[in-house]
Amino acid sequence: MKLVSASMRLKVAVLFLATFNLKTEAMLVTSSGPQTIQRARGEKVTIGCTYTPDPADTGELDIEWSNVSPDMTQKDKLILSYSGGQTVHYDPSLSKRLSFTGDPKQGDASIAISDVKISDTATYQCKVKKTPGVDMRKVTLVVMVRPSVPKCWVEGGEEKGGTVSLRCKSSEGSTPLSYVWRRESGGAIPPTATQDPQTGELLIRNHSESNVGNYVCEAKNAVGREQCKYTLYAYNPPNKVGVIVGAVIGALLLLLLLLLLIWLLICCCHKRRYEKEVANEIREDAPAPESRPSSRNSSFRSVLGYRAHPGVIYSTVNKAQPTRTESTRSAIYTARSNGSSQSASPGAKPPRLQYDSRYGYPV
Repeated sequence: MKLVSASMRLKVAVLFLATFNLKTEAMLVTSSGPQTIQRARGEKVTIGCTYTPDPADTGELDIEWSNVSPDMTQKDKLILSYSGGQTVHYDPSLSKRLSFTGDPKQGDASIAISDVKISDTATYQCKVKKTPGVDMRKVTLVVMVRPSVPKCWVEGGEEKGGTVSLRCKSSEGSTPLSYVWRRESGGAIPPTATQDPQTGELLIRNHSESNVGNYVCEAKNAVGREQCKYTLYAYNPPNKVGVIVGAVIGALLLLLLLLLLIWLLICCCHKRRYEKEVANEIREDAPAPESRPSSRNSSFRSVLGYRAHPGVIYSTVNKAQPTRTESTRSAIYTARSNGSSQSASPGAKPPRLQYDSRYGYPV
């Protein structure tokens, strides 16, 4: 039993030594460095892939660069290859930005990508084959956005005894993005102040003259940093009584102005209404226009053509016009009586005439 166990151990040791010797004598990628590279958008990145072939590797050299698919069920995407002394690009978006940094057949298959974009973020695999040897290396590239120049401002007032909130914010920048405040002049940041690296707020309580000075906020991430400055002052708090009195006076003036405006509008409306009424009013006390001679003759002819009531004879003379003569009345009577005067007694005395407001004097 002991002999069988010793024999098995010997076979395992021989197999391990044979495998180790095969590995050391085969194709070997010798590049070292971080497995993850972070670069800012727009920069240039170099991904190393140097190799050492084994003397037994006598086949044709074949180098392939590809993007490893995060889905294990999908094939990797080939982007660059070198075979038979020819370089071939497979990704049009990278054809002008991707190239070998050295001579691939001289043991350097490293590549360089210029003007990197966010879409270039991926895991890149270098595979070197020279029959019978083969080896590979994977490197993850993460393209990030540098923080933009932040904006520094203060929220609230800078009154003594109050709470001051200094703020800092970048409009661009890949996460994780952090903010750090420091005092450029005037000493260190007050011990009672607190800052939040995530939001970029520096909170100073019980503000005083000792906190006055220049403050610098730095926004940074893994690929860059930018900063802004703010000069902090300390002001005396305003007189609250004066503010209240001023507010009251301002409100009263505004109210008076509003009342004046309303009064002017009312006066304007009354004036327009009065002008309209005067324009439409008929003056009853206006004297009648004098009649022309032609009008008088026409009126006289109308009187001559008027038919009186049977049995009553009226004169055209009214009380307002006593200038009519008896001869005129006789003429009118003679013209319209149709012979009635012939039947009257020649010596009869005419009756007394009475004025009628509608028809005048009867004859």
